[in-house]
Amino acid sequence: MASVVPMEAPMCLVENRDRKLTVNPKALQILTSIDKPVVVVAIVGLYRTGKSYLMNRLAGKNSGFALGSTVQSETKGIWMWCVLHPLKLDHILVLLDTEGLGDVEKGDSMNDSWIFALAVLLSSTFVYNSMKTINHQALEQMHYVTELTELIKTKSSPKAARKDSAEFVGFFPDFVWAVRDFSLELKIDGYPITPDQYLENALKLIKDKHPKVQRANLPRECIRKFFPKRKCFTFDCPIYDKKLLTCLQNVQESQLEPEFKSQTDNFCSYIFSNAKPKILSGGIMVNGNRLGKLLETYVKTISSGDIPCLENAVLSLAQIENSAAVQKAAEHYVALMALKVNFPTETLQDLLSVHTLCEKEALSIFMKHSFKDENQKFQKELVQILETKKDGFIRQNEEISTKNCQTQLEHLSQSLRQAISKGTFSVSGGYNLYKKKKEEIINNYLQVPRKGLKADEVLQKFLQSLAVTEDSILQTDQALTEQEKALQDEQFKREAAEKEMLLLKQQQVEIHQNMEAQQRTFEENIIQLKRKMEEERNKILEEQNMILDAKLKEQKKLLEEGFHEKAEEINTQMENLQKEMREAESKKSSWWLSSLDGLMAILPNAGKFVELGLNAFSRFFK
Repeated sequence: MASVVPMEAPMCLVENRDRKLTVNPKALQILTSIDKPVVVVAIVGLYRTGKSYLMNRLAGKNSGFALGSTVQSETKGIWMWCVLHPLKLDHILVLLDTEGLGDVEKGDSMNDSWIFALAVLLSSTFVYNSMKTINHQALEQMHYVTELTELIKTKSSPKAARKDSAEFVGFFPDFVWAVRDFSLELKIDGYPITPDQYLENALKLIKDKHPKVQRANLPRECIRKFFPKRKCFTFDCPIYDKKLLTCLQNVQESQLEPEFKSQTDNFCSYIFSNAKPKILSGGIMVNGNRLGKLLETYVKTISSGDIPCLENAVLSLAQIENSAAVQKAAEHYVALMALKVNFPTETLQDLLSVHTLCEKEALSIFMKHSFKDENQKFQKELVQILETKKDGFIRQNEEISTKNCQTQLEHLSQSLRQAISKGTFSVSGGYNLYKKKKEEIINNYLQVPRKGLKADEVLQKFLQSLAVTEDSILQTDQALTEQEKALQDEQFKREAAEKEMLLLKQQQVEIHQNMEAQQRTFEENIIQLKRKMEEERNKILEEQNMILDAKLKEQKKLLEEGFHEKAEEINTQMENLQKEMREAESKKSSWWLSSLDGLMAILPNAGKFVELGLNAFSRFFK
């Protein structure tokens, strides 16, 4: 089914019925059909706070997501609207509107917690929508953020699954707090402040060890740790006429309060310009297909009563995506070879040269679409498949050449076989007549274009098929002396031996050419693997440095606020992360050698490339 993007209207993506979450297959089909990178903006907040209006504005519409005007929550589950990104032309903007938190009709706060957690897991920008002000009550209502470490695991190993915010930062989205119907003056101690400064001031920790204060600090701490990139927008009341406020989707822009309109435009402009594409830890770009598969994994895990594990979800996705990448690369290779190879080729090298180019393209496609290919399992699988496909093309090339040559010789030798049947050469002087006719056939055969690489071999077998008849004609020719017959017989055997030697040399050349092609395969795999490894390493380093930078800023704030113990905890986390980075660097050499071993085990003659691989290895780790 073709992708229905842009969607004309939103659709329920995650249904919430009887306190159970299920994925809507129709919406999932639309999402998974998107092969472009996605910018995912999710909005959460208490019900009846105007979340849907902001999402409609991001979609460029006044209506779409349901705007409730009663005390009942309109949005149930998570609704999705996929639209073309207004600025990033090669991206799709995926808008996720969640049901209101704290709906008294649900009677199950755990359901709210999972909706909140899913919005965090799926989005690249997470918008929290609240009313009036960011005060103690508003922060208490953000208790869902304090539950994230209980609802999400970063690692599957119990030992590795530390509740360390550094792990979450690599997966979590950017954070935007939208404060609606804001009527306060943005000032602190008489000085004007920005909405961002207002948010940061509200997130300051209270220095008191009383349990109540510690509980009040918890959501502040979690927001600061999990979401190092934060933004705040304040919005005036959109319109002061209550009758119009209940049907905001029908209100003309000219009827909106000018300040609210300006604030909404600024919010949309910020999202369009600054909301990043969805990227998994390690710099893995997410398209709609990948996002849909992650969603399926998360909801399935939640429905089973288990806790979603980010590491497992990504590895599970990698298995699916890498398998698809192998298939996509192999199909591209076959299609390209079929397009570029003009059967039959005159030499094996002609075919192998095309193979090398097609293989390089196929490998590039695999590298582009694969990620987290542990021990190069899927890359090795692709190498094996391409070797098999190459051998198939070689056989096809040989079979076409053989068939064409046999057809040509059958046609050219028809008159000769008829003459033999009639006994034309069973007369005195018949051998010379036969020999002249045979040479004529050979000369005509040599003039036939595009016979392919089996031309000499087929000719040799043709001549061998005539050997008994030729010897009979020679021995019965009364015009020749016994000495002349012996000389002719010797010449015939010498020519046959020479042709056999030429065929043997050709076979040796082809074996050498095939080995050279395998060497090029090995080299290309090393080159592309090295390039991908460097790209992934740079992305991981960039991510880790980003986490370290965020930790350093948080540590500085804690010191300024007088929380020295918490600042020391941050310092310990940074040291642990730096240690992990050093350990990862130290493991590179053994990883690289095992990768070489795996590739060499697949190629039949790869043992001859050990020195090449070790040289590449030494250059890589200089």
